[in-house]
Amino acid sequence: MPVQPSESIFSQLDAFGHKKVVFCSDPDTDLKAIIAIHDTTLGPAFGSTRMWNYKSEADALNDVLRLSKSMTYKCAIAGLNMGGGYSVVIGDSRRDKTEAMMRKFGRFIKNLNGEFITSEDVGTSPRDMEYIRMETEHVTGIPESLGGSGDPSPVAAQGVFMGIKACVKEQFGSDNLTGKSVIVQGIGHVGEHLVRLLRDENVKVYVSDIQEERIGQVAKKYGAEAVSNNSIFDIDADIYAPCALGGTINTQTINKLKCSIIAGSANNQLLDEAEHGTMLLDKGILFAPDYVINAGGIINCYSELMNFSKKRTMQLTENIYEVTRNILKLSKSENISTINAANKIAEKRIADIKKVKSSY
Repeated sequence: MPVQPSESIFSQLDAFGHKKVVFCSDPDTDLKAIIAIHDTTLGPAFGSTRMWNYKSEADALNDVLRLSKSMTYKCAIAGLNMGGGYSVVIGDSRRDKTEAMMRKFGRFIKNLNGEFITSEDVGTSPRDMEYIRMETEHVTGIPESLGGSGDPSPVAAQGVFMGIKACVKEQFGSDNLTGKSVIVQGIGHVGEHLVRLLRDENVKVYVSDIQEERIGQVAKKYGAEAVSNNSIFDIDADIYAPCALGGTINTQTINKLKCSIIAGSANNQLLDEAEHGTMLLDKGILFAPDYVINAGGIINCYSELMNFSKKRTMQLTENIYEVTRNILKLSKSENISTINAANKIAEKRIADIKKVKSSY
């Protein structure tokens, strides 16, 4: 459940179970950022850097706490030896972001001495990771020309695609997507790659985004149908794929949804995991836990750290299909929500590894 702005910072940390939160402020570069380290049982905390024009600092804190906890579970269930963290930079990425700001942020990451490793997210790019790399080695997703893995978005989209196929297999008996219909909400880097993969499989795709100009461009490029952001829940489609910000699955939208599957790349799609996970279970809507199927991005960055080949990266990403299938089976056998099933599997791995080694 989202924390209330009136709660103290320490009570919020207790609620999420965080190890450390770092507030970064630098008036010279106008940097205001928060780095949250949730858990380091499996290894150093890994998490992307999001730049967003939050309505309040309380909203920014709530977002980074939820995102960093999700990263702990994402790394665990993907079988990676990394802990969970995240960072947010407060501001408008199209107006406020500068080289100096990103490099200063890199200095803050450097001061954590390897406890936190970052990559790109909403509002940041491989170029920004290059700036951060000028100040610290604890960053991934840097351009391929500099020896990095580049943009992780195509791999992230591939993971979501595999998650969709796993859900379709469970719901319809076959993972053949031909003739199915999908609403893709949010057509940024990952969303657009997902649209391409779906259209290659002859899927009917509806696209929506808060940036009106993007809708028309992507719809024309891939032969998709453009729809307004206000009407997406009125469309009768097989699958809803949220690929923008979280919290779009709530009491109001669940009552409007006409789909039978929810599977997208957005983080923290359920406004309240317990309440809305159960609502979806009761309504018979299959929910692919976001931190499971959007793990392709972190797998790509982890592969960069481990010097894995692209072939190995894709093998790990395609395994999201089997991981999702196992979660759906556990959900069905124990009659629990899919998010609870995923959490159960992730928490078991963390508990098992905790017996093997101490925190990083």
